Amino acid sequence: MTDTIEAKNLEAKNPDARTSNMQTHSALPPEETDRLAGEIVAALKTVFDPEIPADIYELGLIYKVDIKDDRTVDVEMTLTTPNCPAAGELPTMVENAIASVPGVGVVNINLIWEPPWTPDRMTDEARLVLNMW
Repeated sequence: MTDTIEAKNLEAKNPDARTSNMQTHSALPPEETDRLAGEIVAALKTVFDPEIPADIYELGLIYKVDIKDDRTVDVEMTLTTPNCPAAGELPTMVENAIASVPGVGVVNINLIWEPPWTPDRMTDEARLVLNMW
């Protein structure tokens, strides 16, 4: 089974959303999945698009994170545009950030384009940083 973080700016919209949007059929203890989820989100917030002064999590580029029973982490993410100059490096940066979390196994990044990213996915924090009020 897996624990899933539906990552549309979870704690920015609702501090309890991270755990409420996770599947609970995991063999991992709940406190371990909570720890992993929190540390994965924190790791994602260290990754910045080189051209935008906001982290990829606040930008809404992370669509889903699945934490599997064997600690494999599958990520669905997108970019602001298919022509993004950082397309070659951002997925690797995300993979490396998540892999640095203690207890995480293999990290698989799946770059997706549906649904397409829009500025509506950004948190208020990202809007403030980008002066998009």
